[in-house]
Amino acid sequence: MSGNTVRLHAVLIAMEALRHTPAGLPVIEFTVSHTSQQTEAGQDRQVVFEMAAKAAGDLAKRIAALPQGSAIGLQGFLNRRHRLSRQMILHVTQIE
Repeated sequence: MSGNTVRLHAVLIAMEALRHTPAGLPVIEFTVSHTSQQTEAGQDRQVVFEMAAKAAGDLAKRIAALPQGSAIGLQGFLNRRHRLSRQMILHVTQIE
């Protein structure tokens, strides 16, 4: 099985300062909060969580310009925070 695509509607609750890689690529890490009602095995379930996310390039600049509390739609993929980490982070490839 291949594929690792995540779509999420969330609220921007925190962000670090926009930084640049040694190659000059803008990068930003931020945190989003999600709350929704989902159905699992025929039962309604309340879903509430916070998730770390990261964006690069023009997306990083767009996110850096958003105020905290902004509702955003995100699409991306999950990966480890860094090479030796077991923590997941959403790498954002599109925003709405």
